Amino acid sequence: MIDKSNDQKFMRMAIGLASKNAESADGGPFGAVIVKNDEIIASATNSVTVDNDPTAHAEVNVIRKACAKLKTFDLDGCILYSSCEPCPMCMSAVYWAHISRVVFAADRYDAAEVGFDDEFIYKELALPKDKKSIKVYNILHSEGQESFRIWSNNDKKIDY
Repeated sequence: MIDKSNDQKFMRMAIGLASKNAESADGGPFGAVIVKNDEIIASATNSVTVDNDPTAHAEVNVIRKACAKLKTFDLDGCILYSSCEPCPMCMSAVYWAHISRVVFAADRYDAAEVGFDDEFIYKELALPKDKKSIKVYNILHSEGQESFRIWSNNDKKIDY
């Protein structure tokens, strides 16, 4: 069952982080909070410009912090509260982290209105390789498979 009062409380925290970050020169207008069992595990803001890191979105930053705090790469049972609908990169990180639920406030169209337009990425991802604006080539395919063969035969590996 979804607890709307807790959802609103944690969402307001994410929005507050985003608003505070928007006032500074340290990042963009995005904030995120990860919660497990009604306990805040981590919070973060966008730090793309301050870190010179295009992957330093609030959602990615908070996932990294939550994983470090919980000492795991699996955030099953956690909820991500984001001040804005996660972009394709962030949603991919959410899936890889096995986050159980995502709750967001502003959507991708609100973000686009102020210059954060991810629509081209959604469209690009759906295109075949030969139609993408960034040229993508597949070479040394057989050699590239070697690490997968090694991984498959490694009895000490940790599955994820």
